[in-house]
Amino acid sequence: MSTPKRCPCGLGEPFAECCARLHAGERSAATAEQLMRSRFSAFAVGDTAYLLASWHPSTRPDSLSLDPDQRWVRLEILDRTGGGPFDAEGTVRFEAHYRLGGRAGVLTEDSRFVREDGAWFYVDGDHD
Repeated sequence: MSTPKRCPCGLGEPFAECCARLHAGERSAATAEQLMRSRFSAFAVGDTAYLLASWHPSTRPDSLSLDPDQRWVRLEILDRTGGGPFDAEGTVRFEAHYRLGGRAGVLTEDSRFVREDGAWFYVDGDHD
């Protein structure tokens, strides 16, 4: 997949100055929402290594393959609870918009996150 100029996470920053820095390990997500946004960006650019690394070991799959025909195009954060820099857990409700086979789709999920040793991890999520 090609590297986008604008970050797919939706904050309007250049990708290289936004989520790409988290993907490269130059910095860590400060909040659960920031991790959610960086994970959406990883789906958008096909960075499975980052997706696995940011997944909590208790629920992380052994491997991950992405559908090359599915394009993740927009993220909307609908709600959040906890997940701040001093919280141990948090949730983020979001809609992830995609295109697959020429059709638009949306995934709505309530994602759960935990912070361990100062790092946020995705645990799991409930889909609508």
